[in-house]
Amino acid sequence: MRTLKDLLRDGRFRFAFTVFLVLLALSVMSFFSPYDPYRWNVVPRDLPPQWPHVLGTTSTGQDLFWLLTFAVRNSLTMSLIASMVSRVIAIIIGLTAGHKGGKTEKILMFLSDSFLIIPLLLIILMFAVMVKGRMNLLGLGLLLGVFGWAWDARVIRSQVLSLRERDFTYTAILSGSSTLAIVFKEYMPFLIPLVFATLIGNMSWAIGMEIVLAILGVLNLETPMIGTMLYWAINYQSILLGYWWWILTPVTTSVFLFIALYLMSVSISEYLDPRMRIQRIGRA
Repeated sequence: MRTLKDLLRDGRFRFAFTVFLVLLALSVMSFFSPYDPYRWNVVPRDLPPQWPHVLGTTSTGQDLFWLLTFAVRNSLTMSLIASMVSRVIAIIIGLTAGHKGGKTEKILMFLSDSFLIIPLLLIILMFAVMVKGRMNLLGLGLLLGVFGWAWDARVIRSQVLSLRERDFTYTAILSGSSTLAIVFKEYMPFLIPLVFATLIGNMSWAIGMEIVLAILGVLNLETPMIGTMLYWAINYQSILLGYWWWILTPVTTSVFLFIALYLMSVSISEYLDPRMRIQRIGRA
């Protein structure tokens, strides 16, 4: 609670946290939806926002508000899976390369550079097309997680290289500390800000990739997600037909989500930075 109170003093985090709470509330509301998100023509079509359809309805006969609750829940779930998988890979490779050095570092960084150089969108697109009909949230999250770690692994490795030359590292080695003890006791307090910041940043990247893949039509378009909402709005020419509420709902939601994730990543990273913590103690 103390940490949360400190973070809420930052206006950026306060705004991001409020937006995130609203999105989480929408996700929870999906469990109480009166409509099945996989069924069409359950409400009158093409209605503008009005009670009881507060965000209007689509040309497929779905209530936009309740469809949005499922889309937000699924997009956040998928992005969390992707970011957790990629964090595990990035931490293992970054720590190992930075601490071990030598041939191990060269091999791991060659692997990381390979993932950075290859056109990830095309590779992910190819895999998505191959398993389009069987791509669920877990599968999409794992796919994006496997390809989303390379840059963050290099960042973690750079931080470890810096920490490896600090006096406390030499002291720990001379005192007989094991490699695991050095990594978890000496390095992790400095790496936690990076891990948190990159985790939230990777969630944003995963949602962006999901939107791109959905608009290209290579995902399971029956699954309600922010990207699939945009796909159907574009496919039914909602802009040309003047159904502004249909296209505006997922666009506005994604913009607020990206802004909230970015501001949350920046504020948490600054708060957890040991140097900023020392400054706060000094001001206190």
